[in-house]
Amino acid sequence: MEIDKTNEYGTLVDTITSTYQQGRQNAALAVNSYLLETYWKIGEHIVQFEQGGKLKAEYGKALLTQLSRDLSLSFGKGFSVSNLSRMRQFYATFPIYAELPHKFSWTHWVELLKIDDPLERSFYVKQTQIENWSTTELIRQKKSSLFLRLAASKDKEGILKLAKQGQIVHQPADLIREPYILDFLKIPEPYHLSETELEKRIIEQLQYFLLELGKGFAFVGRQYRITLGNRHHYVDLVFYHRILKCFVLIDLKKEEAGYQDVGQMNMYLGYFENEENTEGDNPPIGIVLAKEKDELLIQYAMHNISSQLFVSKYQLYLPNREELKALIEKTLNIETQW
Repeated sequence: MEIDKTNEYGTLVDTITSTYQQGRQNAALAVNSYLLETYWKIGEHIVQFEQGGKLKAEYGKALLTQLSRDLSLSFGKGFSVSNLSRMRQFYATFPIYAELPHKFSWTHWVELLKIDDPLERSFYVKQTQIENWSTTELIRQKKSSLFLRLAASKDKEGILKLAKQGQIVHQPADLIREPYILDFLKIPEPYHLSETELEKRIIEQLQYFLLELGKGFAFVGRQYRITLGNRHHYVDLVFYHRILKCFVLIDLKKEEAGYQDVGQMNMYLGYFENEENTEGDNPPIGIVLAKEKDELLIQYAMHNISSQLFVSKYQLYLPNREELKALIEKTLNIETQW
């Protein structure tokens, strides 16, 4: 007898599908959790064997080599010398397993363990948890020196807080990065792209641009038209920030930001606050994103202008890590091994 495919039957199919998918997801999470605990325990066994006086320190590599041979014979892949070394490091670096976020995959932990400095590593652990980064996204943020860029503008207390808590967005200034890294656009220097072409490339790589902007951004549109006095004006990029509950307007400049750009963005902010905001929306945020900026000129241009307006630089290449590290070490005023 054929089942009558009524709405009730369709609901049944949807319910079973949802239950099955949730079950598969839970099973994968459970397997991942058990796998991480297993790797951590293997690292614990290796460290305890070494610390128990059963092996001299200089023979540590020989131990891992022998273990790799014997365990690979029994279990096949997964017990290379490098993997065993990471398991040992996993336990040595995080000796209290219960405190670890268990949703990370082993590939997450491998990338995190590659970071030598504990402050930097702590930041990426927390930020991966906050923003739910995939391994690919974590690698991208490490390459772009996100921690160093955020820390470079903070005092000692701010750097330590950033390492411990990650970047938590409470106010508009928490969104801003200096500089923004747009290396994913793959534009060689020197370049002669127009602002329209630069905007087009960003839209083509929107996923990476959203990752660079940070958590909470939702894309609204490009070349967003506003009309004042029968004249049309266009905001390059418009986003909505789900955490701060406000529009974020971005105006792209291929060269240096000028005082006219600040005035224009201030006009956009006024328009959005009065014409686009709805109940529950907070005042909009404006970012003039330019290749260069004169700090003194911008300071005077923004005199008595909205604290919701920012001028920031972008780079088309990865930042110099050594220069950023030196600046942060000077701020911390301690000898730090990066």
